[in-house]
Amino acid sequence: MLDRATSDRDLHALVEDFFQNSFATDNALITEAVRRMLDAGGKRLRPRFTLLGASAVGAGDVRAFLPLAAYMELIHVATLIHDDVVDHAETRRGVNATAVDFGNRVSVLAGDYLFAWIFKNVTANYAHPIPHILSATLADITDGEVLQLRALGNLDATLAEYVEIASKKTARLFASSAECGAWAAGGNALKINAVREFGLAYGVAFQMQDDLLDMTSTQAALGKPVGNDLHEKKMTIPVILALDHADREFRADVERFYAGDDTTDERITGMIAQIGSHGGFDKTKAVIADYLERAKTSLAPLGNAPARAEFVAIADALLAAV
Repeated sequence: MLDRATSDRDLHALVEDFFQNSFATDNALITEAVRRMLDAGGKRLRPRFTLLGASAVGAGDVRAFLPLAAYMELIHVATLIHDDVVDHAETRRGVNATAVDFGNRVSVLAGDYLFAWIFKNVTANYAHPIPHILSATLADITDGEVLQLRALGNLDATLAEYVEIASKKTARLFASSAECGAWAAGGNALKINAVREFGLAYGVAFQMQDDLLDMTSTQAALGKPVGNDLHEKKMTIPVILALDHADREFRADVERFYAGDDTTDERITGMIAQIGSHGGFDKTKAVIADYLERAKTSLAPLGNAPARAEFVAIADALLAAV
């Protein structure tokens, strides 16, 4: 059970140790490509959600769930490898994207192989419904990415449409990570649903913060260029909320940007400034706070379980970073 000896910091250390000493696929090239991505860092939130989900329903020693937790992070890594190919990204977490070092063909195959390797192990070692949850999660992630591509440059995109995309492409994996940990540990339906709902609400807030930081952070902190979403003409939440009740002059300028080819640093910097001055940043922060409050409220069925406090701390840390 999660106690002072196994705090969230300890869970992070357990996951890191597992990747350093226990992770290997059956293909040396794939293992090398994935290890490079893992070595570049990351918060390891998804595997921590799995371990916290197990603890939340009364698991004694969460180390028994480390392989399952690792699979959640590896699903995330595989999606990042594919994303960088689709987006023609050059950097990820401050280092070369996998496609830069290995090429697009190896990168696509690496992501495909990793998905297959994960599901081979999951289906061999975990009972229903865990394999079904993960296969449905992967379908949702792909659907969310396609919906995002179809929404490129759509200035009429609504907050509800944005949330649907964020729920599928980002939040679903957070939810499934916690849910699978709780299932594997034999939790009851009420507690399993509680950690799943936390993951969904937290994941939407996480994506919103990612969109916000893309405009307000630095390249050093992001590990990729600032304004990258604007460069790709994505409709992110700061843009959607800035356009809500915007004056004609601002909307016309946004239309020119999304319809044109000028994605110079100067033009993107100007767009970011306008989005901020039209309330895009402040409104986004308010919506993030609302989703994080929903996330924490969903944990009520966990009672006084130590894992509940750890989940709340993770939500509070995200809010403090906004």
